[in-house]
Amino acid sequence: MNLKEHFTDKIFQQISATADELGLECYAVGGYVRDIFLNRPSKDIDVVVVGSGIEIAQALGKKLGRGAHVAVFKNFGTAQVKYHDIEVEFVGARKESYSHDSRKPVVEDGTLEDDQNRRDFTINALAVCLNSQRFGELVDPFGGLDDLKERTIRTPLDPDITFSDDPLRMMRCIRFATQLNFYIEDSTFEALERNRERIKIISRERIADELNKILLSPVPSKGFVDLDRCGLLALIFPELVALQGVEVRNGRGHKDNFYHTLEVVDNISRVTDNLWLRWATLLHDIGKPRTKRWEPRAGWTFHNHNYIGEKMVPDIFRKMKLPMNEKMKYVQKLVGLHMRPIVIADEEVTDSAVRRLLFEAGNDIDDLMMLCEADITSKNEARKQRFLDNFKLVRQKLKDLEEKDRIRNFQPPVDGTEIMHVFNLQPCQEIGRLKASIKDAILDGIIPNEHDAAFSYMLEKAEKMGLKPVNLPAEKSGEQP
Repeated sequence: MNLKEHFTDKIFQQISATADELGLECYAVGGYVRDIFLNRPSKDIDVVVVGSGIEIAQALGKKLGRGAHVAVFKNFGTAQVKYHDIEVEFVGARKESYSHDSRKPVVEDGTLEDDQNRRDFTINALAVCLNSQRFGELVDPFGGLDDLKERTIRTPLDPDITFSDDPLRMMRCIRFATQLNFYIEDSTFEALERNRERIKIISRERIADELNKILLSPVPSKGFVDLDRCGLLALIFPELVALQGVEVRNGRGHKDNFYHTLEVVDNISRVTDNLWLRWATLLHDIGKPRTKRWEPRAGWTFHNHNYIGEKMVPDIFRKMKLPMNEKMKYVQKLVGLHMRPIVIADEEVTDSAVRRLLFEAGNDIDDLMMLCEADITSKNEARKQRFLDNFKLVRQKLKDLEEKDRIRNFQPPVDGTEIMHVFNLQPCQEIGRLKASIKDAILDGIIPNEHDAAFSYMLEKAEKMGLKPVNLPAEKSGEQP
């Protein structure tokens, strides 16, 4: 491969000229170089300078003129140059040494060789010279190019030192293997197993960031299986590991809910890149270990696992340092509701059941249906097809009823304030009962989703409860017996 062809952009010519003027060696390194060989587009460019990265960034900013923005991070010895839609990160070549209880290294100035030695994986240690005399020359001391061809993840130096020094690299190892569909070389994988306990010094935020990237990969199950095989998953996500295993009693077993979950996650990943829908899918059966029961007639049951799972979501998000906002509530809602469409599809699809589902799911109904369709993993093709056909019926009913009844994000046409005014009531249980009866009547198709029909229904219900209207609108007063 002629690498010069991949460095024809004006920014590289300017970096080259700036480096030569300052008499500094500089190299494009890491992901940008790796992605050239993987034919993946990349706009983020890392440049290592044997000398001051900040000095070359500032000089480059002046050379590029208007349109260039330079940001200097003195504490880290780095600088960033943004030019149009391109970002270049400059750092001085360095060597690092670590203490056992921290992943923050002691950093010293170093050579290109020192800098490549400290890289996490051989495929990220590739460097391309940007100085004019050697422009486009590949520096590959660890056989990273061969590893790219062999689709292998391997550390440049002893993997035990690499992972012990910075245990986050264990998560990155599995994340890269998952994203790229690469194989983790045997001695590197064995080092993951040996050093797994070191993950405890890594912040939950950093771990969650890597888990999110694994979950957003084309086939997330690969990453979770590798995390499990090396023992990391039990340390960072024990609730997921608890799904593992099959118990057999009287010749009757249940499916392995861990591998079922991963199959469902892979299914959903074919149809959506929505991270939080993928999280909801990963957690949809998380309540099963706590609800597992043996019933002599029915066999193994997991009654109410969706409700228990819904209650577990906030604790998992809090522990993982995932956002405790509407994203968590969205995941909670889908975990809690994921059995509803399946129950409807397995029985007669009634208007009332579909209205209630639409009412509770609101704008998330389409995502919920995607999750439920992904959840059909039966190996019985006839059973699988029956569910899919029934889900089509449910989807059509959802569409028809939404057009007719406007139930999605439904607000009762008669609200609590109006009820209080009509009956001259202070806040009390009767108001809640009247609101609930109006909602149920609309969802059950007894009355249309309209104010006048709901108002008349409210008056009928109120009379049975012994409530007399005090402030009836003039046009309604004639209706009251």
